[in-house]
Amino acid sequence: MPDLTSTFTNALGKFSISVILSAAATLVICLVVVHLLGKLLRRLLARTKLDEGIQKYLLTGVKLILYIVTVLIVAESLNIPMTSLVALLSVGSLGVTLAAEDILGNVAGGLVILSSRPFSIGDYVEVSGVSGTVHEISLNHTKLVTPDGHLVMLPNKELASSQQKVTASYDAPTETVKAACRRALELTDNLLDDPPPAVYLTAYQESSIQYTVYCWATPENWWGAYLALGEHLRDAFQEFGVEMTYDHLNVHIVENRS
Repeated sequence: MPDLTSTFTNALGKFSISVILSAAATLVICLVVVHLLGKLLRRLLARTKLDEGIQKYLLTGVKLILYIVTVLIVAESLNIPMTSLVALLSVGSLGVTLAAEDILGNVAGGLVILSSRPFSIGDYVEVSGVSGTVHEISLNHTKLVTPDGHLVMLPNKELASSQQKVTASYDAPTETVKAACRRALELTDNLLDDPPPAVYLTAYQESSIQYTVYCWATPENWWGAYLALGEHLRDAFQEFGVEMTYDHLNVHIVENRS
């Protein structure tokens, strides 16, 4: 990797008043263009039938790309070598990429919520042990108002689906447990086919293996489907001979012969 410090030091030494003024003018023009394109895109999206939240996502993404292009254009007008700038952005973006992994997951979850509409603003939902009325669906989080009046922000990736967590014995073959879960999904009415339901092994616990069943339903069918799925999971586990475990304490009494 080139010596970035010396590269930018040499570049700064070559700056003149004319170059700086030219770069400033370029920046102003780019910002005006971004603003005008943003207004144009907003008007075009308003004419579509897309959900307002999806429109906001698209507008934010396009603006982000335009701002990145603006930075590159201004850097070029300042005679900053693109290879050095790209190298600097690559180094700096490594940490940002790692930190943004959850953000991207939340954004994707938000798109799923807005496109498949498992719930909307004003619906009452329960997820991750939190119950409340949906107040707002933002870029990364969904805000719920709990029954006692508190405002709670939950990541979109946790709200993108309804889920049931079940545990099974370590003796039960994984594919048998998943087959039982899929059987329970088949027996549950009013589930959406798109996105399709899914079953995953999610945790190895002290005395059992945890499986998570993901599924989607419309707001008016959500509670009924959620409760019915729980009953069908119990019946399917019995049908497939899978032991549904529970937390318990094993006590061993050893005879003292001394």
